[in-house]
Amino acid sequence: MTTRGSRSEKVKRIFQQFDANRDGGLNREEMAALVVAVNPRVKFSNEQINAILDEVFRTYGEFIDGEKGLTYDGLLRTYDDGAGDVDRDFDALGLELDDNKGLSIASEASSSSIVDERAMESQKRQRTAAWAVSPNHGIVFDDTWKLVDDLEILVKRLKAKQAKDGKLKADNFDAYSDAGWSRELGPSAEITEKRVFWEESGHDYAVFIKELAALRSRADGARSREEAFDGHMAIGRVLYEHGLFKEALVSFKRACELQPTDVRPHFRTGNCLYVLGKYKEAKEEFLLARESAEAGGNQWTYLLPQIYVNLGIALEGEGMVLSACEYYREAAILCPTHFRALKLLGSALFGVGEYRAAVKALDEAIFMKSDYADAHCDLASALHAMGEDERAIEVFQKAIDLKPGHVDALYNLGGLYMDLGRFPRASEMYTRVLAVWPNHWRAQLNKAVSLLGARETEEAKKALKEALKMTNRVELHDAIYHLKQLQKKKVKGNGDSNGEGAFVVVEPSKFKTVSEKTTLRQDLSNALQIRAFQRVTRLSRCEVDLLKKEMSENDVPISYSGGGGPQKSIRKPNLEEILRRLLNFLKPETFQGAVKAINEKILSVLDETGSGRVDLGMFYAVIAPICGGPPDKRKRVAFDALLWQPVNEGSSQIRKVDVVKYIKLLRAIYVPSDGVTEMLEVHGETDSSMVSFSEFVVMFDDPDRGFGVMSTLMKLESGDRNRHGHHVCSVCHYPIIGSRFKEIKSHFNLCSHCYSEGKVPSNFKQDEYKFKEYGREAEVMKDKCMCFT
Repeated sequence: MTTRGSRSEKVKRIFQQFDANRDGGLNREEMAALVVAVNPRVKFSNEQINAILDEVFRTYGEFIDGEKGLTYDGLLRTYDDGAGDVDRDFDALGLELDDNKGLSIASEASSSSIVDERAMESQKRQRTAAWAVSPNHGIVFDDTWKLVDDLEILVKRLKAKQAKDGKLKADNFDAYSDAGWSRELGPSAEITEKRVFWEESGHDYAVFIKELAALRSRADGARSREEAFDGHMAIGRVLYEHGLFKEALVSFKRACELQPTDVRPHFRTGNCLYVLGKYKEAKEEFLLARESAEAGGNQWTYLLPQIYVNLGIALEGEGMVLSACEYYREAAILCPTHFRALKLLGSALFGVGEYRAAVKALDEAIFMKSDYADAHCDLASALHAMGEDERAIEVFQKAIDLKPGHVDALYNLGGLYMDLGRFPRASEMYTRVLAVWPNHWRAQLNKAVSLLGARETEEAKKALKEALKMTNRVELHDAIYHLKQLQKKKVKGNGDSNGEGAFVVVEPSKFKTVSEKTTLRQDLSNALQIRAFQRVTRLSRCEVDLLKKEMSENDVPISYSGGGGPQKSIRKPNLEEILRRLLNFLKPETFQGAVKAINEKILSVLDETGSGRVDLGMFYAVIAPICGGPPDKRKRVAFDALLWQPVNEGSSQIRKVDVVKYIKLLRAIYVPSDGVTEMLEVHGETDSSMVSFSEFVVMFDDPDRGFGVMSTLMKLESGDRNRHGHHVCSVCHYPIIGSRFKEIKSHFNLCSHCYSEGKVPSNFKQDEYKFKEYGREAEVMKDKCMCFT
C-alpha cells in the first residue's frame, strides 16, 4: 500500500524537478512542461495544454501564489484528488527516492482488547491508506482516526479467524478485462487484483457485525453532525477497501443521511451498489453525485469526469450501452487525458457496432497509456470487425504480451484464427483460455470445432465430451451427433475442413419446386436472414401491441429534419430507453447484443446523415413486422405508426409517397440485396394521393415490390425448431431442424440453410433439381398414405 510519506516525497521530487526558477511555485510554463513530460506519448495541441492549465489553475485557485503559480501543496492536492497517478508519473520521469525515505508497513499485533492494540499516531497514519489524509476525501477529526484504527483491528481479527478455518476465499481477477473504474471512485488495486469473499454465516462474522455496530454508535455519538459524517465515511472506506461491501454500503448510506447534498457519500454508495450488482440503484446514486457536484460550484467540478465515467459503467451494467457512450464522451471532453474514459468509450462504441469511432477512441487511449492491455484487446476486436485481420492479430498479441493470462484476448484471437481457417492456432488459443479458466465451456466447444477443422476428429470428440461435462446445452448434443455422422460416412475428397461433404453450388434457375407450398430458394434466403435478426434482437418475443401502447402513452416533441419536414425524432440513447421497456425480459448482456444488432441494421439506415436522431414513428413501423403477434395485427400497427407521424396525424389515411418510402425502407433494411438501389428512387416522389389500410396491406403484401417475404418469415417462426428424426442434411451432415427439403428424383435431403444457398451434393449432378418441403414428419406420413390410396 502506498503510504503518505512516500507519496508526498515523490510529489516533492516531481515539484522540484519542474520548479526551474526555484521560486516555490509552478507557473504556467513550468506546469505545461510537467503535463507534457508525464504524458510522453501524447501530442498536445496548444489549445489542449491551455485548457488543462486553465482547469488546474481555476480548480486549485487557493493554492496559486500570484505569479509564482501552483505551490507544492497544490500539486499534492491534485494527486490526492486523483487527477494523476503519482507512481506512474514518478517512474515516467525516471526519478528516485532516497532509501531511507521509503515507507515500511507497520505490523499490527493481535490482541483481545482493541484499546490495548492502538498504535501511536504516526503509526496509525502509516497504516492507513493514502485516502485517509487526502484534503478533500480524508479524515478530518482526531476521534475518527481512533474509529479507523479500531476497525482495522476488527477486520484483521476476522480475517485471521476465517483464514484459520479455511472460510476466506479469494478470486484472481488478473485474467479478465477490468471495469475501468475511475481512480477516485474505483476500488483499490488490492480489490481489483484479488477480491476477498467473506463467509457471512458463521459465528465469527456475527461477532464482527456486533462490534462494528458499536463503532457506528460511537460515530453517531460524535459532538457534531460533521464529525459523525466523517466517522461514517471513514468506516465505509475501510470496509470497502477490505471487500466488505454490504457493510460499507450501510455506512455510506448513513453518511448520505447526515449530509444529503455532499458529493462524496453518493460516490461511495454508488460504488458499493455497483460491486453488489445493483446497477440501477448505483446509477441513481451517481446521478445524485453529479447533481451535487454541479450545484457545488468549483469545489467538486474536477470530479465530474470521474462521476461521468462511473455513471457510464453503471449504465453498461444495466445493458444501456448507447447511454453509457454519452457519459464517456462527456468525461473525455472535460478531461482530455482521461485514458480510461477513452478506452471505455471505444469499448462501448464497439459494443453497439460503431467500429470506426471505436478504433479512433481506443487508439487515443493506447497513445496515452501504451501498456493498457484491455484497450489493446478491444482495439483488436474492432479491427477484426472492420476486416483488418492481420493488424488485429498483432494487437491481440500485444495485449497477450502485456497480460499473458488475458482470457478475452486469448478467446477472441482464437475466434479470429477460426475465421481465417488457421485451426491449429485457434486450438492453441482455446487451450490457453482453458488453462486460465478451466470451466469455460464455450472455449472448450470452440476448441473441439477448431480440432475438427484441423481434421483431428478423435481429439475433437474428446474436447466435445469435456464440454458436455460443463454444460448440457443442445448445441453440444448436435455437434456430437454430427461427428458420429462424419465417421459413418467417412467423408473424403473435396469436402471442406469443417466436415462439410463435397458439394456444388447450383444457380437459382435450376432449383424448381414441386408445389406452391414449397418455399422459393431466394425467399427462404431472405427470410432466414430476417429470422436470424429476430433471434439476436428477441423482437419476436416483443408483442406488437406494446408498440401501440408506447405510441399512445408517450408523447414525443415534434422536430424538423434537415429537409424541413416535421418528425417525432428522438436521440439514440432515448430510443435505447424505449427498447429497454419493450425488451424488459432480457438480461443486460443479451439486451446489449440486441441494441448492437438494431443499431447496425436499422438505425444506420434511418439515421443516414449521422445526426444521432431517429424518426420514432418510422422506427416503430420498421420493427412492427418482425415483432410478436398475428400478421394482420403487425401490419395494422405498422400502418398506425405511419399515421402517428406529424404529417399524417389525425387522419385515417396515409400519403402514398410515405407508404412507398416505408416499404422501400423495409426492403433496404431486411432485403439489402436490392434495397439500397430502391431507396435512391424514393427521392423526388410527388404523388399526393392517400392510401387506406386495405390499400396499404395490398402494397405491403406485394411479393415483388412489397414485403411479401413476411409470409415465409411466419412459416419459419412457427416451424424452425421442428426436428426430423434421424434425417441429416446431405451437404453439411447436421441434423435437420426446421423445414426439410427433399429432392424427389435423387431423394437426398437439404436443410434450410443449404437449400437457401443452392448447395447440392456433388455426386448428384442433374440439369435441374425439384424439391418438396416438409415442415414436419407428419406431412411425410400423409404423402405416403396418399401414395397407397
